[in-house]
Amino acid sequence: MPLKYLLAPSILSADFTRLGEQIAECEVAGADWIHVDVMDGHFVPNLTMGPFIVEACRRATQLPLDVHLMVESPERLLEAFAKAGASHLTVHVETCPNLERTLQEIKALGCAAGVTLNPDTPVEAIEPVLPMVDLVLVLTVHPGYSSQVFLPETTPKVAALRRMLDSIGSPARLEVDGGISAQTLPEVREAGANAFVAAHAVFDYPEGIAAGIKALLEQLD
Repeated sequence: MPLKYLLAPSILSADFTRLGEQIAECEVAGADWIHVDVMDGHFVPNLTMGPFIVEACRRATQLPLDVHLMVESPERLLEAFAKAGASHLTVHVETCPNLERTLQEIKALGCAAGVTLNPDTPVEAIEPVLPMVDLVLVLTVHPGYSSQVFLPETTPKVAALRRMLDSIGSPARLEVDGGISAQTLPEVREAGANAFVAAHAVFDYPEGIAAGIKALLEQLD
């Protein structure tokens, strides 16, 4: 039976003076997860959130916290983010010389283990660990900033990973992040994604957060 589609608003575009309030708005409007983009200013050019933000999000909601670690040496930070309340921890193949061990450490901390790769990295780079992951994240923009334009050339990667996961009978979520809107979501949904991260399309939607989530959910009905 196909997995239910999930929507994960990314707080990268939230108003941090109203973070708890806006997370609550997302939850009431039908969000399934809250996505947290962690950037270290080294692996990607931007510098964003640490464990204290995850801890604040955990106090604001009972929704799963989907934490994407765009950082060098993520193994140094796993325990801190798990203790802060992360539900999922997703790491990059490009930053993990021993990816299998890092994923095992995530699971040992009680979190769902995710793997991701940059748009220019071939899907074959993560194929060996697909049997052990709970989540595969396909970046549909180059990581580092919110409000980027969706890269249509990433859609074949979504389709390729859907085929790989299906071929091994994996129940892992196939998530997409980057430029996801009511206009671009159907393309990656048709390619096989079943979890969708959206930042600008939720928190900067002209009619407000609830309307932005509604517009996205309408593409998943």
